[in-house]
Amino acid sequence: MCEMNQFELIEEMSLEKKLEILSDAAKYDVACTSSGVDRKGKEGYLGNSVAAGVCHTFAADGRCVSLLKILMTNHCVYDCKYCKNRKSNDVERATFSPEEICKLTIEFYKRNYIEGLFLSSGVIKNPNYTMEKMCEALRMLREEYKFNGYIHVKTIPGASEELIYSAGLLADRISINMELPTQQSLQKLAPNKTMTNIIKPMNQISGTIAAHRLAIGKSARMERAGINNHLVHSIWGEKQDRIEGSNESYDSIKNSLMVGKNSFMYPADNRDLKLKRPFAPAGQSTQMIIGATDETDLELIRTTQSLYQSFDLKRVFYSGYIPLNEDDNLPQIGTPVPLLREHRLYQADWLLRYYGFYANELLDEKMPYFDNRIDPKCNWALKNLDIFPVEVNTASYDVLLRVPGIGPTGVKKIMSARRYSKLNFQMLKKMGIVLKRAQYFITCNGHMMYSFPIEQRFIRNRLIDVDSVDCMKIEGKDMQYKQLNLLTDFGLGVN
Repeated sequence: MCEMNQFELIEEMSLEKKLEILSDAAKYDVACTSSGVDRKGKEGYLGNSVAAGVCHTFAADGRCVSLLKILMTNHCVYDCKYCKNRKSNDVERATFSPEEICKLTIEFYKRNYIEGLFLSSGVIKNPNYTMEKMCEALRMLREEYKFNGYIHVKTIPGASEELIYSAGLLADRISINMELPTQQSLQKLAPNKTMTNIIKPMNQISGTIAAHRLAIGKSARMERAGINNHLVHSIWGEKQDRIEGSNESYDSIKNSLMVGKNSFMYPADNRDLKLKRPFAPAGQSTQMIIGATDETDLELIRTTQSLYQSFDLKRVFYSGYIPLNEDDNLPQIGTPVPLLREHRLYQADWLLRYYGFYANELLDEKMPYFDNRIDPKCNWALKNLDIFPVEVNTASYDVLLRVPGIGPTGVKKIMSARRYSKLNFQMLKKMGIVLKRAQYFITCNGHMMYSFPIEQRFIRNRLIDVDSVDCMKIEGKDMQYKQLNLLTDFGLGVN
C-alpha cells in the first residue's frame, strides 16, 4: 500500500473539494511574490507576465493570494515535525492530476480571478516521482494550453538535476525551501531532509541562471548588481572590513553554503527544442521558518546574507511559525505567531539587499535579537550617533542612504534637487522624506528641524512612539489571520 500511485487512484472527490483541501494546505508557504520577469503577450498564447509579474492581493497576515496557490498533493512520505501535512498527521488528503491543475489555472485565469500559478507539493513516493508529475503539469500548461502567464514552482529537495532543469525552463521563478537555517535544526525537526540536498540544487540553479544570462549577453549578476554591492563609505569602510574579516561564525556559515561554486546543470543553450524559453527568468528564492527552533535573529540574517552573496537569490522569505502539531521540540499550540519578529527580519532583509548594510552591523553576540519596539535601521543609527547628524546638502549618497526615514528614491531626489538649490525641511517633506524619523539625524544648512538633544535615550523614546501604532497592529491579539479562500470569501465556484 505504501507504493500506492495517487494519480492512478479514482478518488470519489470533486475538483472543488480538492481545491478546498489543497489551497488551504498551501497557505503556510509564503514565498509566492512574482517580481523579476517582464514578458508581454504572445500571439496564439494565453496570458502575459508584465513588470512585477502578477498584481498582488494580500490577506490580513500579509500573504499573497493573487496567484492560484495550491499544492499538487498534501500526501507526503516525510514526517517533518512542523508541517501540517506530515505523514503522521490525520488530515484529509487529496491529489490533483496534471490535467486538473491545468484546468483550474486556465478557468480561474479566464475569469480574471488570478493572473498566475504558484505550485508546490508534498512528496509522493520520492522527490523524483513528485517532481516529474509537477513538470508534467507545467509542460502541459505551457504547450497544450498555451499559458504564457506567470508560474512559480517550488521544487522538491533531492530531485534530479534534469527535473529541476526542466522545471526552470517551464516556470518563471523556481525556489527550494530551506525551512531551517542549520543542519542541527533540520535533524531535529525534519530528519528526512539534509542541508546538502537543499544547498546543492540552489547552487546549480544559480549557476544555470548565470549561464543563460551570459548566453544572451548579460553579466551573471547584472540584475542583482544593486547599490548594496558597492556602498562602503570611508566613514565605516574600515569597520566593515574588520567585521567581515574576523567573524568566525559568519565565515563558517558562508563556507558551509559554498557547495560546488559556479557549477551549473546544463550549458547555456536550451536543450529542449520545443521550449524556447530562458531558465527561471524571475530567479530563485527560498523560505525560512521563524520561531520553530531557537536560532537567533543574528544567525538568521547571517545565513540570509550568505545566501544572497553565494546564490544570487531574489528573495529570502520568512514565515512566522504557526503552532499546529503537538511535539516536545516545538512551541506549544496556542503560542502566539511571531509576526512582529517576522516583520523586523523583513526590514533587516531590505537593509541587506538595498541599503548596503551587513548582518554584523545590525546585530552582534551581545544583542542577537532585533528590538521589537524600533525598526533595525533606527536601531543601527542610535548605536552610531557619533556619525550624526549629517548635512543633507553635502552628504554623500551612501551616507544619506543610512539615515532613518530616507530610502533609495529619497536619496536620488535629494542628490538631484540640491544641484540647483539649497534644500530645507519643507522641500524634504515634499519629496516624501519621512521627517518623523529623519529629523533626528540630519541638518539643513547647518540647522536641525527642532532644537533637541542628540542623546540616545531621548531619540529612542521618540522613535518608539512613532512605531508603536504599527507594532500594535502587527501584534493585534483580536485579529484573525487566514488566507483568503477563492471559493468562500469571494463566493466563486469551479466549473
